Amino acid sequence: MSCLLAPTLPCLRQSGLAAALRIAWQQQQQQQQQQWLHTSSAQQMLQAGLENPMDLFDRSQKAVQRDRAALLRRSLHRPDPLLLHITERLLDRLEDCLSSFPTAVILGGAGEVVAQGLAGGRAGVQRVIHMDTSQGMLELAKERAAEQQARHPPGHVPETSYVLADEEYLPLADGSVDLIVSCLGLHWVNDVPGTLAQIRRALKPDGLFLGAMLGGQTVQELRISCSLAQQERQGGVSPFVSPLAQVRDAGNLLTRAELALPTVDVDTFVMRYSSAVSLVSHLRLMGESNALQVKRGSGLSRDTALAAAAAYQSLYCDEEEGDHIQATYQVMFMTGWSPSSSTPKAAKRGSATVSFHEMAEELQKRGAVAGRAEGGSSSNDSQQ
Repeated sequence: MSCLLAPTLPCLRQSGLAAALRIAWQQQQQQQQQQWLHTSSAQQMLQAGLENPMDLFDRSQKAVQRDRAALLRRSLHRPDPLLLHITERLLDRLEDCLSSFPTAVILGGAGEVVAQGLAGGRAGVQRVIHMDTSQGMLELAKERAAEQQARHPPGHVPETSYVLADEEYLPLADGSVDLIVSCLGLHWVNDVPGTLAQIRRALKPDGLFLGAMLGGQTVQELRISCSLAQQERQGGVSPFVSPLAQVRDAGNLLTRAELALPTVDVDTFVMRYSSAVSLVSHLRLMGESNALQVKRGSGLSRDTALAAAAAYQSLYCDEEEGDHIQATYQVMFMTGWSPSSSTPKAAKRGSATVSFHEMAEELQKRGAVAGRAEGGSSSNDSQQ
């Protein structure tokens, strides 16, 4: 598999150093895995069908799925509406930033849509490094960039390098880039805290990370329907919808990565489909098919799949929308900054010079708020 790597950039690590770091990291992971295999949690995961308990997702399988998704997207004349909407919501956060970001990195996910959104000098982006585990996605992004440039004046699309790389092993030098955007890619990473830590190190001081990942309520209707069908036809349940992070985890992940001013927003989108088959087809188009490391031969049988589709239609049919079924997509939008000397920080405990009681009294004197200070009465009390 060849790499569409443009001339070497100073922000990319030397290949030998990157390879050495990767080997050392893998050896450390293997040692941790051998210790963890003896725990009860590991045994439970093995019984659930996971070949490698340390890696929940099969990254090579996900790359193949994304190659297939790239082929499917080539037939579209415009970006997928859901991917476009999520990408726009994520990049809208750049409008609130006064800083410019000359060098930006795009990590997997809806990368080709993000690249189009960063064109035209948005947020001061002059150069882009587009990374993906899928060769097909990189080629698709390159084609879309050429089409976009053909419709605009020269220089509309920033200088772009296409790098075949894994989000779990970022070949980026420390403090080398200004902006990193990951739109719908992190929820397929096995070591999200590790990837976020690498992102923080790669950012220059006061650099920005923008991320969007699917939350735990995503396609919950499909998860429930598959579980019901399996319980009825097979007498048991095994995972066929990949687990996703919960909202409460997102902020902790940013804090653990030592990103400053972490912010997490959650949006829920409801899409409608003609059938469960249409939903699954859309997931394949987006590259969001299940990538759990399950045992071979443990896929849904035809009978169980038909039962799941029937259960879905029965439970989540919207008669007002022409008998279409609905599917939920929960998206967590994350923002974090690389710490710098200019980063605002919370004041130390005990450094306040005015108490809340004194502040409340002063506001009441000025008529800014209604209420009762100590020894006085509020308007509500006087009416009683």
